[in-house]
Amino acid sequence: MSPRKSDATRRRLLDAATADFAAHGIAGARVDRIAAAAGVNKAQLYAYFGDKLGLFGAVFRRHADAVVDAVPFTADDLPRYAVRLYEATIERPELVRLATWAKLEGVVTDNLVTESSAVTVKLQAIAEAQRAARVTASIDPQDVLALVLAMALTWSAAGLSATAAPDDPPEAHTRRKQALAQAVSGAFRASADRHPEG
Repeated sequence: MSPRKSDATRRRLLDAATADFAAHGIAGARVDRIAAAAGVNKAQLYAYFGDKLGLFGAVFRRHADAVVDAVPFTADDLPRYAVRLYEATIERPELVRLATWAKLEGVVTDNLVTESSAVTVKLQAIAEAQRAARVTASIDPQDVLALVLAMALTWSAAGLSATAAPDDPPEAHTRRKQALAQAVSGAFRASADRHPEG
C-alpha cells in the first residue's frame, strides 16, 4: 500500500472511530462498525492501531493535539485563553465527549491534556507570571491551569450547565465569553493576592 493510500486509510479510520467513540463510549464502540464506516476490514484496523484501546488513544491524541495547536497559550492573558478554549469546544466538541467517556469508563488517556510537554510549558509560564506578579501567586500553577480549564468547559458537554452549541444565538456565545473572561480575570489576577487592611 502506498504511503498516501495508507495515510488516507488511517484518516478514514480515525474519522469513523471519532464518531463511534463520541456517540457510544469506549465500551459501546464497535470495531466492526468503525471498520465498515471507514471502508476497511477489521484486520487493517488492528494492523494500524493494535486494538480498540489503541485506536481510542490515537483518536484522543488527534483531537487533543488539534485543540492544543488551535488555542495559543499565554499566562499573561488567561481570560483570552479561556475564551479560546470555549470556542474550541464549540468547534470540536469531540474532545470533551471523548475525555468524558474515558473518565466515566476508567480508561487512562496518558494524561494528554494534563501531563503533556505542552502542559509543562504552560505551567512554567504560569509560574513565571506569578514570580513577576502578573498572576496570583496564592494558587499553585497546576491548580490555576485546572481551574481555567474547568471554567472554560462550563458550557461544554462535561459541564453541569446547558451545553453550548454552534447554532446558539451569537449573543448567547458573546454573553458566556464575556462572563468567562471576567471570571478568569477576577480569579487569577495578581491583585487577588492583596487583602484589604482592616
